Amino acid sequence: MALRSRGTSQQGPVRSGGIRTAPAPAIPIVAAEDGSPTVTAWLRLGKDGRLSAYAPAEGGVARWTETTPGGAWTGPELVAPGPGLQSHLSVAQGSDGYVHLAALRHTPMPDGGTWTELVHAIQYQSGRPVKNWAVIGSPYSRKAWENGLRMGHPSVGVDSSGNVQIVVRNAFGGVSARGQDPSGKWRGWDDLNGNGADRSISIVAGQDGRMVIHAPCDSGIHVYERPKGDAEFVWRGKPIEGAAATGTVNGIETGENGRVTFFLRDAASGELRAWRGEEPAVSIGGKGSGPVALLRHEIDGVDCMVLAQRDTEGRPAIAVYPTEQEAAGVTWTPVGEACAGAPALAVDGEGRVVLGVFTAEGRLRLARQRTDTAGLAFAAWQQI
Repeated sequence: MALRSRGTSQQGPVRSGGIRTAPAPAIPIVAAEDGSPTVTAWLRLGKDGRLSAYAPAEGGVARWTETTPGGAWTGPELVAPGPGLQSHLSVAQGSDGYVHLAALRHTPMPDGGTWTELVHAIQYQSGRPVKNWAVIGSPYSRKAWENGLRMGHPSVGVDSSGNVQIVVRNAFGGVSARGQDPSGKWRGWDDLNGNGADRSISIVAGQDGRMVIHAPCDSGIHVYERPKGDAEFVWRGKPIEGAAATGTVNGIETGENGRVTFFLRDAASGELRAWRGEEPAVSIGGKGSGPVALLRHEIDGVDCMVLAQRDTEGRPAIAVYPTEQEAAGVTWTPVGEACAGAPALAVDGEGRVVLGVFTAEGRLRLARQRTDTAGLAFAAWQQI
């Protein structure tokens, strides 16, 4: 695959007061100072068959977009601009193809404090403008603004009806959640209790409005489940044993009746572990850092899980195995040069698996599945 040069912004030049000006530049922020990723699940397929990639940026969100399915790319361009946005972005997508973005925003207060609130934006179509940030608010009043500074990174999920749910570690180590009614109106904040939660919480949407929240805490991993869209989250009770590295719990639907397989990286060993429901977690090797990217896809007629992670040498590594067959063993294969942040996986408009990574400078690199060979093999890397 030949290298392609960085494209120009899809929005193109705009006119302001009769003067032609260029779009605002987008400087991606793909990893925090400690090396942890600032965004996961950042590669998404639109209804029109075009892929888009997202990352936090100075002054908004950086976005790259295919011009045609499987073709050249534009970007990074600055979308969803706004002052005070923090450098962690959560990305989710509904069955309607809409891409949902959630972040924290800090705003100076007249009395010298800092107001912290959650904000949410939507992209309805690939490459099109992103709707302005809507204020989701805070579990706290402005008088208690200092509590807001202790909130964690928000996570956004979208249920099967397109309703959004945002969860966040609150100031006291519990879990706070706010969701939409079918009408689109935001309900009030729910305090799901808990204590000692990690700053990053996972939310996974399944069929029929089912959602599951995993909050790594001092005593293990607390699980909150919602069986359908109009139900409330209920704490499962006994936490799952295990100590997850920060920001590494995520999951994907893998079986009947919305069954979800969850993954985490063990804080002590750096190995990845997988579990379903009440089953004990099993090690799937893959020592490295950050969360694992997840994709369920048929390969050579077999329902498979495709996993991607950043290994101990900082390189992207891939594993493929039949869905829910972790106990049979998982083999990891490094692919490509060192990357930053977290890898992402998607299926493109032509049905090929796509592996995406960011370079240390925030450049986007992609490798697509080869179609001339059995199994999962990738063509040469493409730098955007």
